[in-house]
Amino acid sequence: MNINVYTESTPNPATMKFIVNKLLINGSVDYPTKQSAENSPFAKELYKFSFVNGVFFASNFVTVTKTEGSDWNDIEPILKEFVKGAVESELKAQIEEKAAVAFEGTDAEIKIQQILEDYVRPAVEQDGGAITYKSFNEGVVTVELRGSCSGCPSSTVTLKAGIENLLKRMVPEVTEVVSEAL
Repeated sequence: MNINVYTESTPNPATMKFIVNKLLINGSVDYPTKQSAENSPFAKELYKFSFVNGVFFASNFVTVTKTEGSDWNDIEPILKEFVKGAVESELKAQIEEKAAVAFEGTDAEIKIQQILEDYVRPAVEQDGGAITYKSFNEGVVTVELRGSCSGCPSSTVTLKAGIENLLKRMVPEVTEVVSEAL
């Protein structure tokens, strides 16, 4: 198979999405630090570049966060070539796949998790990120934003104007949505 790689900018200027024409992983996984990349040969290799400051995989793309002071014009071609070679040599994004998680909790919690999975996750992944449900307590939904969403200037707008409004409309018990800092 001939591997093609193209890039897309994300709302976060520090991240770039490298999209390939092959499935890299079922689901998503975030490696926000070099130390966290132990079970990912692909991420470990990316972290060997001094300008890589974060790695996130989902379906057919890898989102790379660059270090401050690095210029995408300089590093994008290097990363694009690396990603192509890594995919061609079948470097694994994750050695141990996580099992599919069943939704748990009260009826409201299950409904919240299902909405996040069906409506929010696909939209967030389009921008090179991921969202994870953390908890629901006294009307407040806590989520974790990863990948390009982590530290993105527009993530607060996404969280409040998008996710919070959607959940308030669909689950009357929801009063607020907050993001847990990494």
